[in-house]
Amino acid sequence: MALIGFHASHEQIHPTELLAAVRHAETAGFDAAMCSDHIAPWSERQGHSAFAWSWLGSALEATNLPFGIVNAPGQRYHPAIIAQAIATLGAMYPGRFWAALGSGENSNEHVTGEQWPRKELRNQRLLECVEVIRALLAGDEVSHDGLVKVDRAQLWTLPEIVPPLIAAAVSVETAGWAAQWADGLATVAAPVEHLERMIDVYRDNGGRGELTLQLHVSWAETDDEALAIAHDQWRTNVFGPPLAWDLDTPQAFDAAARVVRPEDMRGTVLVASDPGIFIDVLDQYDELGFDNVYVHHVGQHQKPFIDTFGERVLPELNGSAA
Repeated sequence: MALIGFHASHEQIHPTELLAAVRHAETAGFDAAMCSDHIAPWSERQGHSAFAWSWLGSALEATNLPFGIVNAPGQRYHPAIIAQAIATLGAMYPGRFWAALGSGENSNEHVTGEQWPRKELRNQRLLECVEVIRALLAGDEVSHDGLVKVDRAQLWTLPEIVPPLIAAAVSVETAGWAAQWADGLATVAAPVEHLERMIDVYRDNGGRGELTLQLHVSWAETDDEALAIAHDQWRTNVFGPPLAWDLDTPQAFDAAARVVRPEDMRGTVLVASDPGIFIDVLDQYDELGFDNVYVHHVGQHQKPFIDTFGERVLPELNGSAA
């Protein structure tokens, strides 16, 4: 059975509460955790966005779980700074940390005041950042002149086990492109046919490493309540690219989401009150070949979801007994 992890959503929950939630998730039987890395939420209703890298140090110390993060180096973050952050967490918590690297979203990156590049330039910039980060993690002194600039950077504290740098991708095209550099592939839940194409293209182009999936769910005692939670908290997240890449503020996402109906949420969020539905879907993703599935309950109150998953879902999945 795939490893079942807990997704910690910084956009929705105060970091103190989120730390308590991830500790509770470990007790309930989740195998791992990952978190988002945003400077702004997707909606004013979500209302939070703490600095993920500060929180990760606390979370790794407070639990025994492996952790990952989805990060976009190149604009808001200089690749040398991300390399140092990865190296430090890897040195302190060997074998327990990974980073998924993507080309980013304007909602986070516009704060630097720099122009938001078109997609092909963002991919080129990401590849340059990956090469810089890898060289720094190998102990090299790095100078680089391109879409990012680096002058004689070197890391002085290096991890014995270099954390994997995996690709964050949502399209078949990006999955195929990322196969040239990634230590694994991370994506979000989508129709089975789309995920199969992503996996095939990634592997056919030489893609190595593990396959990771993020699954958005909404659970409550009734289907109606679960749907209401999803619509309240996650209706700004139903948009695919390029809209999701290019909108720049929570207010812009909220304006775009005015036309999103509750029933529209079912295409993005797995909405259910019956835990058996989650078991069936997780089994399906395991059969597709995903090594890791990180479950994100899109509500702001995590404890009831964690309790239900720990008592009624995880014990039914081989390898994830609570």
